[in-house]
Amino acid sequence: MIRPKALLSWSSGKDSAWALHVLRQTAEVDVVGLLTTTNAAFDRVAMHGVRESLLEAQAVATGLPLWKVPLPWPCSNEAYESRMAQVCLEAVAKGMGVMAFGDLFLEEVRDYRIQKLAGTGLRPLFPIWNPDTAGLAREMVAAGLRATLACVDPRALDAGLAGREFDEALLAELPLSVDPCGERGEFHTFAWDGPMFRHPIPVRRGEVVTRDGFVFADLVSA
Repeated sequence: MIRPKALLSWSSGKDSAWALHVLRQTAEVDVVGLLTTTNAAFDRVAMHGVRESLLEAQAVATGLPLWKVPLPWPCSNEAYESRMAQVCLEAVAKGMGVMAFGDLFLEEVRDYRIQKLAGTGLRPLFPIWNPDTAGLAREMVAAGLRATLACVDPRALDAGLAGREFDEALLAELPLSVDPCGERGEFHTFAWDGPMFRHPIPVRRGEVVTRDGFVFADLVSA
């Protein structure tokens, strides 16, 4: 059976990395590329603040081509949607029929993605949707996924956790109000090792800065 080709929305974090692992295990689709929005003004991954050089190292470690979508800063919703619509056209033209996402349980986000892909020729796929996120977080760690907190929302979580590894010790420290996978935006991660990678991407924590109300740990190649 010929599997449909898929682009995977890739944030550089643990959830999209785990989605890649799951998709490769189930063989439901053939993931042929990673799609990431970047901040063109700072050469970093949008939202997570991870350097593009580390993003590119991730792509090499997965063995997949990287589809970067540079966004202006600041970026309006109209500009974002225009660029994403163009990417969808290019993906379909190259024979892709699926766009996969690492979303977990936010219905409004899922509905938005479904709405925007309607009529594009790309079917939305959510391979890790609606799990027990506490169980999922521990499953990731147990399977060897290693990630570092690149961004923390200090309104939800201790700012001092920026730069910490996502591991059992961290999970034990999280307040009950914080989702163990950070799905509500409490924190964002950079995944640097695990079963989805051919080899680790060694990183270390650099400067920690506060910007736009969030605390970012600048990760650099070790």
